[in-house]
Amino acid sequence: MNTDFDRSTMRDFIKARGQMLLLLSIFFTFPVYAAGEEVTGITSALGVDTAENPEADKPLLDATSEEGASASPVVIPEPAPPPIISGESTNNAQIETTPTPQKDNDIRQRIQGIFSEIEGLQAVNVSVTQGVVTLTGETPNEKKAQQAINLTNRLTDVVTVEDRIDRTLDVQDNVTTVYQGLKAQAKNLVKALPLLLVGIVLFALVTWFGSWLSNRKKMWQRLTPNPFVAELLSQTVKVIFIIFGLILALSLIGAETILGTLLGGAGVIGIAVGFAVKDTIENYIASLMLSIRQPFRARDHILINNQEGIVVRLTSRATILMTLDGNQLRIPNAEVFKATILNYTKNPERRFTFELGVDANDDPLAAIKVGLDAIHTLAFVLDEPKAVAVITNVGDSNIILEFQIWVDQSDTDFSKARSIAIRETKHALENEGFSLPEPIYRLRFNSNLEKAFENMQANTDSAKSDMTITPITPKVTDENQNEDNSVDDKDKKQAKARAKLILQGRNADEVLNARPDDKLMEKVEQEIAESSDETDLLNNNSPQE
Repeated sequence: MNTDFDRSTMRDFIKARGQMLLLLSIFFTFPVYAAGEEVTGITSALGVDTAENPEADKPLLDATSEEGASASPVVIPEPAPPPIISGESTNNAQIETTPTPQKDNDIRQRIQGIFSEIEGLQAVNVSVTQGVVTLTGETPNEKKAQQAINLTNRLTDVVTVEDRIDRTLDVQDNVTTVYQGLKAQAKNLVKALPLLLVGIVLFALVTWFGSWLSNRKKMWQRLTPNPFVAELLSQTVKVIFIIFGLILALSLIGAETILGTLLGGAGVIGIAVGFAVKDTIENYIASLMLSIRQPFRARDHILINNQEGIVVRLTSRATILMTLDGNQLRIPNAEVFKATILNYTKNPERRFTFELGVDANDDPLAAIKVGLDAIHTLAFVLDEPKAVAVITNVGDSNIILEFQIWVDQSDTDFSKARSIAIRETKHALENEGFSLPEPIYRLRFNSNLEKAFENMQANTDSAKSDMTITPITPKVTDENQNEDNSVDDKDKKQAKARAKLILQGRNADEVLNARPDDKLMEKVEQEIAESSDETDLLNNNSPQE
């Protein structure tokens, strides 16, 4: 008896131990949402009575250790709403094998109760068969129909949804819905008015402080000597405070998403505007670079792409010059930044050149000495660098001499100095006996042609001819040459006497004066002194390249 009892007890112990091990392995192997059904089936197969173990029918939501300590609960994620295909919507929940009419009735009543509380869904009819929900009736628009379908799909026992809703698109219903929405938003706006006013006041205070800080021009000029950079910094600070105030105000009223929308729209608009005003932006950047580099100063005499004049001011848009004709010239800074700039004032010493030709029989070096001696007597000619002259070309009837002379542009008019130097050099050469011949062409004929011309003239002595051709013989007597020279000398003496008489008249000294024209500089100073809305970016305190 004891042996049979021990054997029976041992079998029960082994059976219970095996069942426990099997249950534990299934619990840690299968998904949590299927654990309840699997354990129920297996315990039935093993002969475990569920009636004696009422805890077996409960869903496995918490994992519990052998000692009874509860672990963290297992959260089952809710499946995403299924896509709508051909007017039907399918629920991804598991389908029961044995549906009941009572459950279909519960689903129908639950959906109708939900639809009765939502504006625009009261006219939707619901019928449920075998878990399949069919929606009929009317909705004012597509948005309401989709809302009804999505709400139906959220019920756990719904197998699928068949959409047979009629979209009436009735004007009154849709307008009423929009009106009610606007009315609700207006009510919310009225409630939020105090908070909105606080946000506006906060935005105004922050913006005012940024504007006040931006107008402290002396502070920004102390930070940077460049006026354009100082203005750029002040405007940047002002914009930063405006954006900061806008963020604070929107955060206060809980409308941070509006700021993201505004920034996104501003980005798109900025790209479009950037392409539209590309030249303006290029001009603005060029102004910034010119203000930093300072390639010239006010009152400088410069040449920009064959545009010559005296600098008046540099603005944020253009460089203003006073031309030598006394006219105002505005050149866009984008063109100035890319142009070749010739600054005559940077180095006041400037050289001018001119050419004179002497007779081929004269000594060119002697002519150079005579010309340089006359040039050095002029007060505006610099001793260093000294004036020089070179032989540039030997022509058919003369020798070309080039004179190179240096003057100081700060107190000498370049064009006047060159004119006076040419006159004095020419007179000096002529006074020393050097001739400045014009081009001479010599024609040579053979003896037969000369005899034919002589016979032709003899046969036409009685007739008057408009043109007489006289043969030129290669031999020229000294008597004829002396006669020609005397005629030339007489003409030269008469011309010099006439010039001397004219230069003794009133205001003759102005012709021989090489000083710059003061009237032009007076106009430049007047333009500089005039007040302008545009800030002058030229500053003597800024470093110059």
